[in-house]
Amino acid sequence: MTLQSGPAFDGLYGQMIMDHYRTPRNRDPLPDPTLKAYELNPFCGDLIDLQLQLDERGAVHLVYANSEGCSIIQASSSMMSEAVKGKNAAEIADLSGRFRAFLRDRAGEGAGEDSTLGDLNALGVVRQYPVRIKCALLPWTALEEAIKPR
Repeated sequence: MTLQSGPAFDGLYGQMIMDHYRTPRNRDPLPDPTLKAYELNPFCGDLIDLQLQLDERGAVHLVYANSEGCSIIQASSSMMSEAVKGKNAAEIADLSGRFRAFLRDRAGEGAGEDSTLGDLNALGVVRQYPVRIKCALLPWTALEEAIKPR
């Protein structure tokens, strides 16, 4: 299923989502990833293969995020891969938690945008389509799995 045009996807945010869908970032596999995760949604077939390379401080230096499926998972995967660069596990967990809370505020009651999420706010339009929230969150599930202490 691809992103459809409509009031929710018009404007700057729709353009940003479509840009990340059409030209996803960080799609080159890493030769020696520090952390890896793979997630699949068996109901729709969306999947993500995620690899992270950490620097000496434990912050994300390089990312490989290859997703297949609908436009929402591909855009979310690409945007997430940009958002986590330079962040350590604690910062990533915080960001992921805030992003999940932001998307789960389906009605947007009192929330609007979250200034701490930056470009990820564009994915807030998905709240209007509750069945698509899982698409937007699958890359974040993989990210949380990758940074989980072992």
